[in-house]
Amino acid sequence: MKKTKKGLLIFLFLILGLIGIFVIYDLYQKPKYEGKLPLKNIQKETTVYFDDFGVPHIYATNPKDAMVALGYVHAQDRLWQMELLRRIVPGRLSEIFGSVALKNDKFFVGLGIEEASQQAIKNLNKNGPAYQLTMAYLDGINQYIEQGTTPVEFQLLGVKKQKFTIDDVYNIFGYMSFSFAMAQKTDPLLTDIRNKYGMDYLKDFGIDGSFNTTRIRIAKQKSQEYTAISKSIASLLDQSPVAPFVGSNSWVIAPPKTKNKKVIFANDPHINFSQPGTWYEAHISTPQFELYGCYLAGTPFPLLGHNRDYAYGLTMFENDDVDFYQEENNPKNSNQYITAKGFQNYSIRKKTIKVKDTSDVNLTIKVSQHGPVMNDLLTGLKSDKPVAMSWIYTQQPISSIEAIYAISHSRSMTDFQNGVALIAAPGLNVMYGDAKGNVGWWASGKLYKHNPDVNTNFILDGTSGKEEIATYLDFSKNPSGVNPDWNYVYSANNQPEAIDGFLYPGYYLPEDRAKRITQLLEEKSDWDKKSVSKMIVDNTSAIAPIVVKSLISNLNFNSLSKTEKEAITILEGWNGSNNLKDVAPTIYNKWIYLYLKNTFQDELGSDGFKQFLGTHIMKQVVARQILNVNSPWWDNIKTKNQKETRTQIIAQSFKEAINDLEKQLGKNPADWEWKKVHIVEYEHPIGKIALLRPFFNVGPFAVPGSNEVINNQYFDFVEDGFYKVKGGPSSRRIIDFSDIENSLGILPTGQSGNPFSTHYDDQAELYNAGKFRKMKMNKEEIIRTSTKLIFYPKKK
Repeated sequence: MKKTKKGLLIFLFLILGLIGIFVIYDLYQKPKYEGKLPLKNIQKETTVYFDDFGVPHIYATNPKDAMVALGYVHAQDRLWQMELLRRIVPGRLSEIFGSVALKNDKFFVGLGIEEASQQAIKNLNKNGPAYQLTMAYLDGINQYIEQGTTPVEFQLLGVKKQKFTIDDVYNIFGYMSFSFAMAQKTDPLLTDIRNKYGMDYLKDFGIDGSFNTTRIRIAKQKSQEYTAISKSIASLLDQSPVAPFVGSNSWVIAPPKTKNKKVIFANDPHINFSQPGTWYEAHISTPQFELYGCYLAGTPFPLLGHNRDYAYGLTMFENDDVDFYQEENNPKNSNQYITAKGFQNYSIRKKTIKVKDTSDVNLTIKVSQHGPVMNDLLTGLKSDKPVAMSWIYTQQPISSIEAIYAISHSRSMTDFQNGVALIAAPGLNVMYGDAKGNVGWWASGKLYKHNPDVNTNFILDGTSGKEEIATYLDFSKNPSGVNPDWNYVYSANNQPEAIDGFLYPGYYLPEDRAKRITQLLEEKSDWDKKSVSKMIVDNTSAIAPIVVKSLISNLNFNSLSKTEKEAITILEGWNGSNNLKDVAPTIYNKWIYLYLKNTFQDELGSDGFKQFLGTHIMKQVVARQILNVNSPWWDNIKTKNQKETRTQIIAQSFKEAINDLEKQLGKNPADWEWKKVHIVEYEHPIGKIALLRPFFNVGPFAVPGSNEVINNQYFDFVEDGFYKVKGGPSSRRIIDFSDIENSLGILPTGQSGNPFSTHYDDQAELYNAGKFRKMKMNKEEIIRTSTKLIFYPKKK
């Protein structure tokens, strides 16, 4: 008995000891939100107030001191995220994740972003404020690396802390720019369809821009199979530990349409979800300057921001800034390729990728006049049919830091426009509103034209010289709108109107969100912060009920079962909403998926169909192809001596959908609520390990919204009917210039990327409930509701 008691006491002490160790470790790992710390290279004491959601409000006597402090506090909350982002472009993820990241590394190291970054740094004015403030920010990060705690992820994976450089900043912006592009997912797939089945099969895809009827108004032939390119790049972006950018909404309402006769600005960039989330908020105030911004990890200037004078944000332009060229090797020398001027030598880049726990991988990358050859970077392409990728980002001078500095430090709308003009890539719709009552938007990017007979939706001929870029457009020809008569500007990744008769090619999203945004904006002229905050979480599709009518018209009601008739009754009464208790979206999305599968998979094959589902073109097709009774896609090419019709395919898809839902969710359609199938979990890279998932991941949550509604909680169509939300609004911001100190914002999870911080996930429930918090700018309120961290100059 005594031995048993002694054993229990020892066990109890061990448990208490472990708890004590964890508590001490927890306290040690938490970010430091109050107290005093020495910082090198600051002139005066700098105070940082962390508000009740962990947003730092930095008060400094000069901009450089503020940027050193920003770098430090950004690193203490997001150093792991910074580390991941800076490793993508130079191909260094394999160093920490092993061979599982090798495909990703091979691809990105071959794109030429790193080389373009190095050239940009050479050309950067080292005496200019953009460079000086960037270096101050990096100094703050590196001081945290020297004296701050090591993130738990570094300890688990054995990552050594290394200083950050300006190369890292440019490489992070380079990755962001690539993730905006859609041509790499779409051009190869369309080329395969054309080559196999002919142009008739592409008429339903609207690649001539004909599907984009709600346009942003302006006030101003080879045998090679190419689907492997789409498949490989889509897979790399989906599996990347850092979320790619996807789409966005933004609208800016001019004073004549607002209740208080001041501009109201709204923006919610759509990005794949991850943990930590994309944006880090920070508020800087110095005697010379004030800005509240949303920052990417490892970057010194915010892509989204506002102050008392103006607000700005962005959506994706979705223009086509990537072209693929089929090159042809010299049959006698594989290091040469054919051009219009004869044979030319490939440029050769040699790279070494270090892989954890195994030997290094050496790469030899061939680069033609168009760009890097993809065959050695992606799986599935034949080595004797080289395909080169031409991307405007690596073809034009890069001015990322100067551009973002300019738009975040503008003194006028003209300054702002000049900053936008510096962005060669990516293509963005940069949105603007100010305290003087101005509203506007400008499409960024170096736009260009090919000859009229060149279709850039397909792989181009790299040998003849006839399909090269013919003209680069001056920035004045970029789509834009400033202070229009209709008193608002907006973007939902839809196509802008033509300029000089030229409809700029791209992979624009369907009109669903655009139609709903304009529908709501047009009908009201007394907008205020409250009504805009309701609009930005709107879950209603203006298009889905129209699609439902088209689908139902193909059914024979006499052949329907009791459950099928109940489902039709639900759909007929649907207004397009995607709320948690709605049943109609569950039925609708299952039916749409099976319609797409039964219509397109026989021609495309399983892999091709999966790639098709990941393109913007798929989203464009749904509402239009259903109306075309003569579409060649209706016929199932795998059935012999039979030609299927639209009515057969749609009716078959409906019956399969109801049968699947009965198996999935039960016999009673009333039980098929959207909340049971539409789920989000914010995943941390280490959260993929089941044991660590509860600690690192946030969620899961049942969420409202859907694909292509304003609250764009988007997902991939899948066979099992459970829709895992991939991404959505990465931030929601509403800036009201009649009440600038009480503007609203929210992040999907939290401000901190440190799992030990109270601000790791403290916004998740608010966000998923469609609620907001203040983006505080009133100093008295900030002081009253915050903890205080003081940085003082460290004696040399």
